[in-house]
Amino acid sequence: MSVATLFPLPPILTQPTLIAAVPGFGPTSGGNVVLLIGTNLGGATSVTFDGVPATIVAQDPLGILLTVIAPAHAAGNVPVVVTTPAGASTPAHYTYVPPVTPAPIALAITPVTGPVEGGTPFTIIGANLAGASVTFGGVPATGVNVIGGVILTGVTPAHAAGLVSVQVTTAGGTTTVPGGFTYVGPAVPTVTAITPASGPAAGGTPFAITGSHLTGAAVTIGGVAATNVIVDPTGTVLAGITPAGTAGNAAVVVTTPAGSASVTGGFTYV
Repeated sequence: MSVATLFPLPPILTQPTLIAAVPGFGPTSGGNVVLLIGTNLGGATSVTFDGVPATIVAQDPLGILLTVIAPAHAAGNVPVVVTTPAGASTPAHYTYVPPVTPAPIALAITPVTGPVEGGTPFTIIGANLAGASVTFGGVPATGVNVIGGVILTGVTPAHAAGLVSVQVTTAGGTTTVPGGFTYVGPAVPTVTAITPASGPAAGGTPFAITGSHLTGAAVTIGGVAATNVIVDPTGTVLAGITPAGTAGNAAVVVTTPAGSASVTGGFTYV
């Protein structure tokens, strides 16, 4: 019987060598599966990512492959080390990547027009809208609320008349709503006729003017304000009483906050 049989030598342990981590990157939240490739990885007692322990889920009996769950870690490149009874391996490199916020998508806005004074409720349809803010021509909208990341509602701010760009901004970036939004000012009044077209110079003649957008109008005849002016709810008929004037033809002018219009033919004092 040999001495080796009586006194067997302990097995020679070989230090592990780590060649690569696949994939070589992952989220800062961890939790993803990483395959470690090397030699002499059998019997691994620990795996660390920059000193933070990973969870070992499978070991190759040949000591070539080792499967682990990456721990959470701040963004950046870190060393991965495998430790066996023979010692610690040379490190492989693994990069933690911060989460990527998808860019917002805006498909449409409704309605597409509203008054210059603002206050119009609107809805934008899209995707990745969580946490969004909205501007109309650079002016922030108010009351913005996002539902499910795909529907955004709010109220338009005041803005000058015209077409403006509507932009939606999230942590993922900024996108422009196709078509934008058109601010509409008060409609300029139009007038078609005055009835009757003549009356005594002493004034006091009831009259009616037909047209459109007459709400809030005042009337002058020959530069003198008519009295008792009223406008029907549709804004298409205006009634009043003529002031005193000088015999002859006098200009009839209808004025609203949006502008003025003259009645063709005016009014004739007789």
